[in-house]
Amino acid sequence: MNEDTVKLLKECNSGCKMAMNSIDQIQQYVKDEKLQKLLDHYKDLHAGLKEKSGTMLKDAGENDEKPTMMASAFSWLSTEVKMALERNHTQIAKIMMDGCNMGIQSIGEYRSKFSGASKEAADLAGDLIHLEEDFSKSMEKYL
Repeated sequence: MNEDTVKLLKECNSGCKMAMNSIDQIQQYVKDEKLQKLLDHYKDLHAGLKEKSGTMLKDAGENDEKPTMMASAFSWLSTEVKMALERNHTQIAKIMMDGCNMGIQSIGEYRSKFSGASKEAADLAGDLIHLEEDFSKSMEKYL
C-alpha cells in the first residue's frame, strides 16, 4: 500500500470518528424521536466506513487514526457553546450540517492532495463525501 493510500485512509478513518463523536455529543440534547433515529442511522453508516478504512489500514500493517486533540477539543467546545446559547432542533441541525460541510471539504481536499492513493481508498473517500452530503440534506427539514 503506497503512502498516499495510507494517508487518505487515515484521514477518512479520523473523519468518521469525528462524526461519530459529534453525534454522540449532540444526542444528549435531542428530544425528537425521529431526529434521534436519524442521528443513530448516520452514526451507524459512519461506523461502517470507519471499520472499512480501519480494516484496510490493518491489512497494510498500519494503525487507524485518532482525530487530533486540537480538532476534537475545538469541535466539542464549539458544540457546547452553541447548544448553551440555543437548545432546539434547529441548532442541532445547524451543528450537524456545519460538521458535514467541514467533512466534505477536508476529505475532498485530502482526496486531491493524496491523488496517488489506490482506487479503493479514493472510492472510500468518495463514499464518505456522499455520506456527509446525504447527512446534511437529511438535516434540512429540522431548520
